Amino acid sequence: MADVTLLDGSIGQELVKRSGDRPTPLWSTRVMIDKPDLLAEVHAAYFRSGATIATTNTYAIHRSRLVRAGIEDQMSILVDTALSRAEQARRSAGGRIAGALGPLLASYRPDLNPDPDDAARQFADLAEMMADRVDLFLIETVSSILEAEGALRGTVNCGKPVWLALSVLDEDGTRLRSGEALEDIAPLVARFAPQAVLINCARPEAIPAALEVIEKLGCPFGAYANGFTGITDDFLQDAPTVDALESRLDLGPDAYAQHAIGWVAQGATIVGGCCEVGPDHIKALADSLRSAGHTIV
Repeated sequence: MADVTLLDGSIGQELVKRSGDRPTPLWSTRVMIDKPDLLAEVHAAYFRSGATIATTNTYAIHRSRLVRAGIEDQMSILVDTALSRAEQARRSAGGRIAGALGPLLASYRPDLNPDPDDAARQFADLAEMMADRVDLFLIETVSSILEAEGALRGTVNCGKPVWLALSVLDEDGTRLRSGEALEDIAPLVARFAPQAVLINCARPEAIPAALEVIEKLGCPFGAYANGFTGITDDFLQDAPTVDALESRLDLGPDAYAQHAIGWVAQGATIVGGCCEVGPDHIKALADSLRSAGHTIV
């Protein structure tokens, strides 16, 4: 039996769903601006469900994203709001806080080719704002080798453990969304030595093949999948909204937990959920882990 870190599930999508507001290109950042206390409720719900880590709502808080909405001057305020709500939830439940670092420009868009030098500066800027108040950094939804390089360079001196989460093709878990072989991430992992390598924001069916690749990297590994039917062409446009994506109807809490338990059987020691995976899914996963004799840490 294993010690398993249980991540939370979707933060951004859960906020959007609970807000009842129409999605905007600012995604969960807009909800946090309008209804900041809702964020604390989301974090608390995941802790109650058994999660031991709260992931900050900073996935989309990059200057390169905020400038499109003309609110780049609010970046430090938004970061503080995200951190304070995670801290509020942790005071009652314990656990750790993971500082989320999402793609600079857009999710699932390796074709945008962010310059590694510029990316490193932007990631370092955000990491510096957060470092004193998080326990680790979680680089999320990395879709190409180039994206990974910029993010890892930007966090190399952050002073906290760094977890790298890669997103693979829904139809082929051995390839990043760029089409590059997942195994080609090995030189960067060897160079920057992230504490863990994960797979995130892909269909759960793609995860097992991806885990077979990353388990060879010599560090702790795991996964947290999404509950979308797939990534549509409409979402792969400039400034999309999440209503261009559709939630699966066949991936309820028990079904998701079965997938994740399979990942643990493959050796994963970090599991959780991404978009469309909510507190009920995490509770079912926590119950399944305990029933199987694993310890949640």
